[in-house]
Amino acid sequence: MSQNSLDEADHLKRSINWKQGMAIALGVPLLILPSLGYIPMYLSAAAILIWGLSVVQGFIQNAAYAEMATTFPKVSGLPGFAQHVFRTENYKGKYDKGKLIGGFTAWSYWFGWSPIMAIFSIQVGNYLHGLFPALGNVFTEYQLALIAGVVIFAALFAVSWFGLKDGAILSYVLAAISLIPLVVLAVAPFATGHVEMINITGNWWPTDWAWDGHHILILFGIFGIAHWSACAWETAAIYGPEYKNPSKDVPKALLACGIICLFLYVMLQAGVIGVLGVDGVIAERVSPLIPVAQAVFGRAGTIVTIIMLIAAMILIIQTAYLGSTRAMHSMSVEGNLPKILGRTNSRGTPWVAMLVGAAFNLAFISMNSAAAILGASAIGYTVAHGISLFAYVKANGPAFAGLERPFKAPKNWKIMGLIFGLFNVPLCVVGVVYVNSLEIGWTPTWVAFMVLALYLPIWLYTQHELRRHQKNGATPSASADLAEDDAAIMVTDSR
Repeated sequence: MSQNSLDEADHLKRSINWKQGMAIALGVPLLILPSLGYIPMYLSAAAILIWGLSVVQGFIQNAAYAEMATTFPKVSGLPGFAQHVFRTENYKGKYDKGKLIGGFTAWSYWFGWSPIMAIFSIQVGNYLHGLFPALGNVFTEYQLALIAGVVIFAALFAVSWFGLKDGAILSYVLAAISLIPLVVLAVAPFATGHVEMINITGNWWPTDWAWDGHHILILFGIFGIAHWSACAWETAAIYGPEYKNPSKDVPKALLACGIICLFLYVMLQAGVIGVLGVDGVIAERVSPLIPVAQAVFGRAGTIVTIIMLIAAMILIIQTAYLGSTRAMHSMSVEGNLPKILGRTNSRGTPWVAMLVGAAFNLAFISMNSAAAILGASAIGYTVAHGISLFAYVKANGPAFAGLERPFKAPKNWKIMGLIFGLFNVPLCVVGVVYVNSLEIGWTPTWVAFMVLALYLPIWLYTQHELRRHQKNGATPSASADLAEDDAAIMVTDSR
């Protein structure tokens, strides 16, 4: 995208404060749900520690992203940062390798976020099945998940068709209740005395654990799985161009999100293990909050709590739907995906990207395993963060030394960026692949690598498409400017 097109993006309205930015990411704590019963399988009660350390990792990474959000206020989120930093200005060759790297980062990030829609459609089906066992006589869990996915995706598409303003209103309504069931389920077991501390202290570490290569790879893999959930509040930085005062609002929004996540992730895992014990959690690993709610609130209270939890799941599906669509739109604007994916309707809704995202996730639901989908998605998400942190390191190099940085991470933070970039890629990626092979098989890994590899032919086609339009007199920058105008309409409507 040309500098002119970046300048055009400056008309995005700076209309939100840090509280509104925090509200955008309120659905993120729900991402712990698919892993509440999964991580204790490998680490027993030490899963509580893993969640705490993973949120701390989020603080470190998001400080870097907050700096990039304010240094590059005209690009949007991790996809925008990587694409902007790695591209080569005034490139004259056939293919810009830097642009390919940046686009691949954005593609990996999209693949990390988009399957949330499928994962939580399956979760909704599982919770409905557990809450109303009679449904099992009519539908299988797969059928419930597929029905939930079709209904939710169709409803969100219909709402978004008329502009994201209505979508944002829906998210605010759902955000008002999204944290209530999580906070209640995190605090109530301790308040009512249902937590037995011996369930935690007596099963803190697996009895067969050894610090050998096998278990160290498992540890890296578990950190990669937890990273998918516990670090996802970087979404608050995606809206960097729209904060009224980015230098103050971005770090405040990220700090508030991080504190909320630290509390909820640690307390939820501790409460579940404290009530059910490690063996009980493993026995109910798909939806362990249902027996916890039944133990604490009884049948009637459980119904109310789970219904609220399902409403909160719809919020995170909407967050993923809109966020992954935005990432795909951004890649199209940058010339890294075919221009048709940047097409919007008269209200600025990227409807083609939304249809593609819905079809992609309906196909993922056919895997019929939230753990398998998460295992595949975590590979893409971890790759995206690793490369994004390398982009942060590059953004602190001589080529960008003259840029104004309204918010700056602590001194020498690029060293932290390099360390955690290498921690993500290759260590956690290799670990996730290893853990997937132990529990789920090789399918998630092959799916992940196939989706990631698919980007290369798509990107090569896109470059051919751009050159063809350039020969016909439509310059890439003009196309980008037009797409940026669409993006501006889309973002402005959302506020």
